Amino acid sequence: MTKTTLTKIATGISLSASLAMSATSAFAEVWDLPMAYSATNFHSAVGAEFAKCVTEGTGGSLEIKTHPGGSLFAGGEIKRAIQTGQVNIGERLLSGHQNENALFGFDSVPFLATSFEDSEKLWEAAKGPLTEVLEAQNLHLLYSVPWPSQGLYFKKEVNSVADMKGIKFRSYNSATARLAELAGMLPVQIEAAEISQAFATGVAESMISSGSTGYDRKVWESLTHFYDVQAWLPRNYMMVNLESWNGLDAGTRNVMTGCAGIAEYAGDWRSIEYAGFTLAKLAENGMTVGPAGEQLQAELKAFGEIMTKEWLEKTGDAGQAIIDAYNASK
Repeated sequence: MTKTTLTKIATGISLSASLAMSATSAFAEVWDLPMAYSATNFHSAVGAEFAKCVTEGTGGSLEIKTHPGGSLFAGGEIKRAIQTGQVNIGERLLSGHQNENALFGFDSVPFLATSFEDSEKLWEAAKGPLTEVLEAQNLHLLYSVPWPSQGLYFKKEVNSVADMKGIKFRSYNSATARLAELAGMLPVQIEAAEISQAFATGVAESMISSGSTGYDRKVWESLTHFYDVQAWLPRNYMMVNLESWNGLDAGTRNVMTGCAGIAEYAGDWRSIEYAGFTLAKLAENGMTVGPAGEQLQAELKAFGEIMTKEWLEKTGDAGQAIIDAYNASK
């Protein structure tokens, strides 16, 4: 068990013991929390539990109401809505904004961190620099939870990059769009809430994502194959408007920090458990599920080397420092 894990457990225990002692204010405040994924997705479930923890921990003086499935703001709008104060808090796949700052895509560098253990080490290396970037954008980072590793979905058997040429590929960030370009596919930006319709109508024919996304959106209704290439583990983030955060009293901030520690710890384990469950469900519903063949895996890793070099060119010393710290932790 890592020191980080022990710290999270200690935070949770400390919070549980002190919830009843949390300070309350005379005026109840309500914060709306937009999330891009469906209510049944494990990230949304963790977010809902976090919201309940804060609401109960503050004695109702700060009530957080969740809005999953892009019902309040579409995924691509959430971060901006928090920055500008349209909402106080929200959850987002931050690599969806790596076009703003390439550091946001640290978790989507192909084949850099392909296991949950390595994803945690990479997160520890990137957390400090990323927190500074977010604070400069009027955002305070609360917690982060990884998705299971990413695999490729198709509606046909694919054994090489040549088999992928011309396929319409759902992208969700700059890294996925670049991967599509390298493979000769046609990237189409599609938010998670729109995946089912996109595949049903032929707007997209393929994607790289976790088994979780495929299971949530019932992609077996349109697609037939999932190749578990373990490309990377992208992360979702819970963020607060920095001015709103600074405006909270110390007791409320302590409760939110404690709830965030619990959420991150619980989310890590849910992601691990959900990975095996969702891949089994894809197979159970008729999809062919398994690793990519040697040729396809080798070709994809060659793309990963290209994309790693390009990411480092964009991030410079800051990106290299993250990778160096990550490699030193292994």
